[in-house]
Amino acid sequence: MTRELFGTDGVRGRANTHPMTAEVAMRLGAAVGRYFRRDKAEHRVVIGKDTRRSGYMLENALTAGLTSTGMNVLLLGPVPTPAVGYLTRSMRADLGVMISASHNPHYDNGIKFFGPDGFKLSDEAEHRIEALLAGEIELCQPTAIGRAQRIEDGRGRYVEYAKTTFPGRGRLDGLKVVVDCANGAAYRSAPDVLWELGAEVVAVGVSPDGFNINDGCGSTDTALAQRMVLEHGADLGISLDGDADRVMIIDEHGEVADGDQIMGLIATRWAREGRLAGGTLVTTVMSNLGLEQFLRGHDIRMHRTGVGDRYVVEAMRAGGYNLGGEQSGHIVMTDFSTTGDGLIAALQFLAAMVETGQPASTLTRQFEPCPQLLKNVRYRPGNDPLLDDAVRQAIAAAESRLGDAGRLLIRKSGTEPLVRVMGEHEDEVLLRDTIEDIVAVVERVA
Repeated sequence: MTRELFGTDGVRGRANTHPMTAEVAMRLGAAVGRYFRRDKAEHRVVIGKDTRRSGYMLENALTAGLTSTGMNVLLLGPVPTPAVGYLTRSMRADLGVMISASHNPHYDNGIKFFGPDGFKLSDEAEHRIEALLAGEIELCQPTAIGRAQRIEDGRGRYVEYAKTTFPGRGRLDGLKVVVDCANGAAYRSAPDVLWELGAEVVAVGVSPDGFNINDGCGSTDTALAQRMVLEHGADLGISLDGDADRVMIIDEHGEVADGDQIMGLIATRWAREGRLAGGTLVTTVMSNLGLEQFLRGHDIRMHRTGVGDRYVVEAMRAGGYNLGGEQSGHIVMTDFSTTGDGLIAALQFLAAMVETGQPASTLTRQFEPCPQLLKNVRYRPGNDPLLDDAVRQAIAAAESRLGDAGRLLIRKSGTEPLVRVMGEHEDEVLLRDTIEDIVAVVERVA
């Protein structure tokens, strides 16, 4: 069965355009409510959101759909995506919902669902929800319609929990930390956690207006945080995205470390401490070859999955592993959370700084990355450039040029109409020429 609504990370699109309309959100709420309704007296759903203006519209529409099937809705307001995963399980909810388009611009939005265990839904569950959407959704009797109420302490619960993940009785006293919250969901919780643990906090990206989320700030545009680290003489910069499920680390010199470097640090530390389950780090096909070689030198296995943190989590659960993530900064530590958590990953990095006494610039350079180049080509929805013969021939020729010393990964984005063209090779000139050749053909076809 093909999926029309669900992508690699829930449902996503341009606000007020199919499928991100109030009408679709209301039907989706009713369908997912019907799917999770069980034979018991009370059902509850927690709903969080980031700071996009369209979040109000989708929140109300989802609430209408959910209550129409007998679900009681608890509205958390702006909280990070990982907070929804945590609170779904903590508050014994049947379902968790996060309204966010993560790192996308304000005019996009999305809806992510979490099961009662706090983990994102499986492909099978999403298939069944889409099947319900295609038919007549059975609503509840008038006496069974659900209620909705605001929950004022959801953010506070998450803040207190996040602090408990910092090892031992460690403190951040004496450290100056810049935190860029991307004018998004963590604009209050992240600075609170860092300050309460003792850090001197320079907070930026903490003035959301409904339209400035991820705009010139956050993990996909780190220039602001880099500048603030240098201007304030900070020991570290933490750059989150709009829903705070991913992070980039900035050292005291303003240099950026991606998810691969962060995972390399955590994996080796946990392996030495006997905490790395199965001696394995789960990553996606996007992670750098340099990370794989580095881990091999520390007798740590790398298990690669398709792109998307949900597939990383599925592999982790299937193999019993407790650490995984993506180069983009999603770091999943199932000892602490059910999905990527940028803040808690940053706390693990800070713990390494505190325990070793080493500066961020030392800890962020775990391995020398293999030259990697990624370019995106936008295409018209409904047109699949990867099916074109000219594109296929260009890819085959590129693979032959790179040979065994490199690799090529060409794929469509699961959240945007983009073809992502990525390659790795020790020869940067050859790599650039090869990628540009492919991009030129894809652009012509797209």
